[in-house]
Amino acid sequence: MKRLRVLVANRPRLMRELVLAVIADQPDIEVIGEVQDENELPEAVDDAKPDILILALEDAEKQIAQCGFLLGRYPHMRILALAPEKNRGLLYWAVADVRTKPMVSSEAGILSALRDRPSVVGTSQN
Repeated sequence: MKRLRVLVANRPRLMRELVLAVIADQPDIEVIGEVQDENELPEAVDDAKPDILILALEDAEKQIAQCGFLLGRYPHMRILALAPEKNRGLLYWAVADVRTKPMVSSEAGILSALRDRPSVVGTSQN
């Protein structure tokens, strides 16, 4: 069984200790590190390569930007953001969405495809 590798990055010490206590005895979860300084998050994530990052949700707008940045760099990771004072949490993850657009197999078609700026809305193919 593959264990989930978790990096805990909650700044409030009490919250960090509570999170660690909750997951400490779980056989499928391994705490691989702790980060106390928010500025060290990108480097810590790069070094540890966790499956899940747990952090404090203090400022929703700031957190969304930070999570977007981290997930852009580490799309395999999930982020669990907790706000105990509000009794809520959010789970962030990235999803790759491949899109396609038919093209004509010709010189003009190739050049058109190279120059085209596809819109965000397109045909999704599986």
